[in-house]
Amino acid sequence: MTTMTEASVREFKMPDVGEGLTEAEILKWYVKPGDEVTDGQVVCEVETAKAAVELPIPYDGVVRDLHFPEGTTVAVGMSIIAVDVSGGTAPVEAPTPAAEPEPEKKPEGRQPVLVGYGVAASSTKRRPRKGPQVPVQEPAPVQETPAVIQAGLNGHGAPVAALKERPLAKPPVRKLAKDLGVDLTTIVPSGPDGIITREDVHAAAAPEPAVVETPAPTAAPAQAPAPVPTYDTARETRIPVKGVRKATAAAMVGSAFTAPHVTEFVTVDVTRTMKLVEELKQDKEMQGLRVNPLLLIAKALLVAIKRNPDVNASWDEANQEIVQKHYVNLGIAAATPRGLIVPNIKDAHAKTLPQLAQALGELVVTAKDGKTSPAAMQGGTVTITNVGVFGVDTGTPILNPGESAILAVGSIKLQPWVHKGKVKPRQVTTLALSFDHRLVDGELGSKVLADVAAILEQPKRLITWA
Repeated sequence: MTTMTEASVREFKMPDVGEGLTEAEILKWYVKPGDEVTDGQVVCEVETAKAAVELPIPYDGVVRDLHFPEGTTVAVGMSIIAVDVSGGTAPVEAPTPAAEPEPEKKPEGRQPVLVGYGVAASSTKRRPRKGPQVPVQEPAPVQETPAVIQAGLNGHGAPVAALKERPLAKPPVRKLAKDLGVDLTTIVPSGPDGIITREDVHAAAAPEPAVVETPAPTAAPAQAPAPVPTYDTARETRIPVKGVRKATAAAMVGSAFTAPHVTEFVTVDVTRTMKLVEELKQDKEMQGLRVNPLLLIAKALLVAIKRNPDVNASWDEANQEIVQKHYVNLGIAAATPRGLIVPNIKDAHAKTLPQLAQALGELVVTAKDGKTSPAAMQGGTVTITNVGVFGVDTGTPILNPGESAILAVGSIKLQPWVHKGKVKPRQVTTLALSFDHRLVDGELGSKVLADVAAILEQPKRLITWA
């Protein structure tokens, strides 16, 4: 008879691919049982609360088992795949029953113990004592009393042939049972994992009520069971909340009920900004880059933050401090097939216009492909959400957790506008700025929004104010 040895099987556990993530959903397996894998080979793709990530295996071997199917949400630290690292599936002979084992020889020298080393075995021999020899008597059989069983379990008493199963109870519960004279072995536990609780001991110690004969009651009509809620599957579809959607919901609820939001609005003529966008598209320095109104709006917000640096901060609840940031990690809200994500451009304040255009283009492409890394969505300070691409005038955006402000940009439309004393068709949009009123007061928030609007109305302020 042959069997596989389990010593060569390695279990690969779900890692924490982000900071503090607790679970991930297995989107796709790239291997199956029996496939050979090598160190660093990607074996599956998982979706965390922040992004989709490919997981490489850290050793060579043959896939023994996939513990979870695709679409399963697995907690961090749970094993997801077993790999035989012995190099194949060759069975080994099962060990045959051996003869009587030889008595173990005591090792010589000092032996390692839990901490440090024990004392060395003595090499000297003692002389036999003089006097009458006392016959050695066989020990009397040990009675399995509770004290003896406890001593045997603790390693302090004489070994017994077979110890009874010890009931599970915490020390305070054991003391209570002892004080009340209750034998724990006679109690049926009601706690989790078969643990005896204080209530179980009190119930066992309580005197049984006297039995009083009463006439048998007439059978009452059986109560109808509570109706089980049903759903019209033909008219309703239920989608499990997980992954990015679950993380977004938790973040938005936490933000909305933690930071006191204030939202201000301004409608602005952006005709000159739209003309500048068209001119930049023809500039050789911007060739091959993503040039659109969002680029100039982002630059306008960065200039406004430079003029009003106190808005770029966060609230530290634990230490009761306002943390002012001397850098701007500009978040861009992006709608993806997996849900809303907010990656950010690191150190956006230090980038030139071409560098900012390149970073925006890479951010959008990566987000649409579902390849945004968790690191790209951490550490944001201020965010822009462009709801205008959906034809919406504006909105009241909710702050990204840990940030102080978010700017919503509405659609840009031709509207009648008073320009130089005459009503003319102009390209107009509405901006909305939400901010955390704990650290941004009305005056500061208004200045930031007014500066953004002024730059978009007169783009030359990008030069004079920057």
